Amino acid sequence: MASALTINSAVKLSSGYELPRLGLGVYLNDDCKPACVAALKHGYRHIDSARMYRNEAQVGEALRESGVPRDQVFITSKVDSGEHGFEKTLAAIDSSLKNFGFDYIDLMLLHSPLSGKERRLEAYKALIEARNKGKVRSIGVSNYGVKHLEEIKAAGLETPAVNQVELHPFCQQKDIVDYCAKHGIVIEAYCPLIRGKWNDTIINVGKKYNKDPAQTLVRWSIQRGFVSLPKSSKPERVASNADIYDFELSAEDVAALDALDRGKEGAISWNPVDAE
Repeated sequence: MASALTINSAVKLSSGYELPRLGLGVYLNDDCKPACVAALKHGYRHIDSARMYRNEAQVGEALRESGVPRDQVFITSKVDSGEHGFEKTLAAIDSSLKNFGFDYIDLMLLHSPLSGKERRLEAYKALIEARNKGKVRSIGVSNYGVKHLEEIKAAGLETPAVNQVELHPFCQQKDIVDYCAKHGIVIEAYCPLIRGKWNDTIINVGKKYNKDPAQTLVRWSIQRGFVSLPKSSKPERVASNADIYDFELSAEDVAALDALDRGKEGAISWNPVDAE
């Protein structure tokens, strides 16, 4: 069955901006420029970077060389916990703007809650300040558990537009997903490909549609309503990971993948959603 979704499908954020449902992750890719160029060539309009990835400049260069207008590509970065605090976060955002060579960043996230309550709240206030000054368009968080999101609410601050967490069939973060759904927070799924740690269920579901496991997992992620951020440093894989719009997983196959959840034990990354 053909999918109604396309590579240009997007979700509307609480900020009013549209976020493409498929993005290229560039974590652990020191030379991400070829992957970014390939992504833009093959229709991606969303790239997810971070200050700790140390490749913001390459993302900016790739966009300029691609010929795709800046306003047609959604760019995300993240402020690491070591740069939290009001003034330090503002300085980090200015540094990111310089690295990218941009006038604004589409989405700025706090990369994790590991800085502690006081510093992460001050950092979040800095995101609001930067947004109000036009330096970023939308703000959010990453790796935030329910208690961290409640902390923002209790402080009387606006709700994040996005929470980016590790999310795939083995680690479905159901409490966080449910909370975000109730509060209008868009979920972005990182590590959607489980770093290649696939089992027979994932492989066999894909075979039904003549799709590889990576395509199957991205399709599951998007059908579940998440924004999916598959990462690859290989241009051919970047293109292949986006080849998910000519099929739709059946309800039965979605359920089979849903049944793989191992809770937090299924995480393959740092997943600091329980940080104090």
